Amino acid sequence: MSGTSVDGIDAALVDLSGTQPQLTCAHTYPWSADLRERILTVLTNPDTVSLQELGGLDAQLGEAFANAALELIAEAELQPGQVTAIGNHGQTLFHAPDATPAFSLQAGDANRIAELTGITTVADFRRRDIAAGGQGAPLVPAFHRALFHDPDIPRAVLNIGGMANLTLLPTDADAVTGFDTGPGNVLLDAWHHKHRQGDYDSNGDWARSGELNPPLLEQLLAHPYFSQPPPKSTGRELFCLRWLEQQLQTGHQHLPAADIQRTLLELTARSISLSLQQATYDIKQLLVCGGGVHNGFLMQRLQSLLPDCDVESTETYGLHPDWVEAVAFAWLAKQTLAGKPGNLPAVTGASRAVVLGAIYSRQTTLS
Repeated sequence: MSGTSVDGIDAALVDLSGTQPQLTCAHTYPWSADLRERILTVLTNPDTVSLQELGGLDAQLGEAFANAALELIAEAELQPGQVTAIGNHGQTLFHAPDATPAFSLQAGDANRIAELTGITTVADFRRRDIAAGGQGAPLVPAFHRALFHDPDIPRAVLNIGGMANLTLLPTDADAVTGFDTGPGNVLLDAWHHKHRQGDYDSNGDWARSGELNPPLLEQLLAHPYFSQPPPKSTGRELFCLRWLEQQLQTGHQHLPAADIQRTLLELTARSISLSLQQATYDIKQLLVCGGGVHNGFLMQRLQSLLPDCDVESTETYGLHPDWVEAVAFAWLAKQTLAGKPGNLPAVTGASRAVVLGAIYSRQTTLS
């Protein structure tokens, strides 16, 4: 998969033969500069993209995902024939769960993945949930429940990618809920790239150097999304650099860039902590995964805002934080192949649990 941060293809080889997933091998394959720029162009300026450009990008992404899978299989010293299936989330280009009609678009032609690898490919996970009346996101809470639920300790799992999403895991496994809290790294990365050229603020050091601006933070938190009750999900269509720059035009445009970065980090931390504080039970452990877990200042702010909760990496509980999302889509692919539902209606708002995705079978030679 590739997330909303567009920082590369996360590929994970997962053994799902036992009661718990075992990560065998994993690697992130960076996008080429040209392909990443094309993806970001679609994400930031969707109205300027032609059908020819969109179709070509879909095909090119499919080839890139196939090559990543083959490279990882070779790195693990296996053969493609030893792999049961590829679960391919793809690259989200547009997510509009509240549109009429609702839809979500992921690119990365699964036909090409199956053809180039010779491996059955499961893809297009989100649209069946949307067809059943859901948001199509987040889809990982079912996996979080399977891997991280504890019948004695109320937990939450937090993924901080481009967007941040929460899975609430009370001791009652049937009461699991989840939703997107809002921006995770997306605004931090975009503002850093605009002013410092790098792709991300390493360890949050630039944000740490700035001063929090309470009026700007209050204005950003006043966005209706943050007070909207679940089920809800969001993406770059809402929280992006263009939205931020519009917010800054209301008297904040002359703030030092580092102060804005500090305030954006607080926006991510506060929107997460406020969501947790509104939960109907006291969370004792917050298990964090995704790129945001490497932002030391962000993790520090989360712990400060949640003093009665242990904020820790998912690695403490058996799975490296960089690979939770990729492993989740391997798990979801297995659910699909077994004819089992992959969504949680309490999370997405779907009318029922449904089998997610489409299966692109490996080809056999006809006699």
